[in-house]
Amino acid sequence: MSSELACLRLAVLLYLAATVAALLAIAVRRETPRALMPRLLGVGLVVHTAALGLRSAHAGHPAVTTFDEALSFLALLLVAIFLVVQFRRPLVALGAVVSPLAFGLTLAADAVYAGAQPLPPVLDSLWLPVHVGLAFLGDAVFALAFSASLLYLVQERRLKARRGPGLLRHLPSLETLDRLNYACLVWGLILLTLGMVSGIIWAHTAWGRFWSSDPKVLFSFLTWGIYVVLLQGRMIAGWRGRWAATLTIAGFAVLVLSLVGVNVLALGNHGKAF
Repeated sequence: MSSELACLRLAVLLYLAATVAALLAIAVRRETPRALMPRLLGVGLVVHTAALGLRSAHAGHPAVTTFDEALSFLALLLVAIFLVVQFRRPLVALGAVVSPLAFGLTLAADAVYAGAQPLPPVLDSLWLPVHVGLAFLGDAVFALAFSASLLYLVQERRLKARRGPGLLRHLPSLETLDRLNYACLVWGLILLTLGMVSGIIWAHTAWGRFWSSDPKVLFSFLTWGIYVVLLQGRMIAGWRGRWAATLTIAGFAVLVLSLVGVNVLALGNHGKAF
């Protein structure tokens, strides 16, 4: 087993352990699992970074071009952004959604692991880290918004049912989750927009045109449109709560469909080149 793959699998185990710690923290509210969860994610992030660093060194280019690299990179960014949020305002319950999501993405990356691949000539550009970095940062922020929205719907249902103390009694308030969702939507849309602009410029450089009917491009504009409508609705029509959370989850579903469908089916220029 290569050192890169060993690091990746160790990250999978650490994210699984963080998931268990987060679930225990919201169930029993003990200090030990609450303190352990971010530490496990932090160590997992370091090991995961080492895995992608080794992969990049072996490939001779940033490890962001294959499907397993994309899944792995998205998981790494999600954990990193969550830890920044966690440092500013501890939200252990949010970790109970982020940790299993990171675990699932990293496990999937391990399951479809194919090793480093040669860089296609069309991707041999300085635009590669710029475009992919911005796009995946936006995806990771939207993944955090998805996590907050999912937790919002769970907490809202629990409060409406007027349930007494139980396994989910230590969830954040609806207001806290809604504010986090809004902040993530704003930053995610900014990053997605910058990623799309950099992609348009790169496409003109590589293929001589700004626009194409590439499925990935169409999915990106669809996702962008959903989040623009959602943010406009929040700012102008006052959309809040369940409706905003549901649309956030729908937008992330389209994003996941784009990532998986385009890469697995090798659709368009993105599916063939990446």
